[in-house]
Amino acid sequence: MQLTLINFFKKTVPGHIFRGKRRLVKPVSKRAMETLTREYERQEKIMLLLRHPYLTLEQSSGHAKALQKREQLVAKWTDEQTIRKMKPHVTIEERLNQLKIKEAWD
Repeated sequence: MQLTLINFFKKTVPGHIFRGKRRLVKPVSKRAMETLTREYERQEKIMLLLRHPYLTLEQSSGHAKALQKREQLVAKWTDEQTIRKMKPHVTIEERLNQLKIKEAWD
C-alpha cells in the first residue's frame, strides 16, 4: 500500500521518457565526454589512414595478379571431379522431346 502511494505521487514525465517535448534529458557526465572524445579520435585516425593510403594507384593496380586467386578459382571449378558432380545442361527441346509423336502434321 505504501509503495503504491509513493509511486502514485511521484512526478514523472508523461509518455515515453526519452522522447517528445517533455522528455527526460540525461545530464552529461565526464565519463560520457571522455568516451565520445576517444571515439572521435579513433575515427580521425581511420580517416587519416584513408586519406593517405599506403600504396599509390600505380602500385595497387596489379598487386592481386601475383596471388593468382582468379586462376585458382577457375581451376577449382574446371576440375573434372566437380564437373562430374554437376547436372548436365538440358535444353527445352530435350524436355519437350517426349511430346513428339510424328513429324508429319499434315
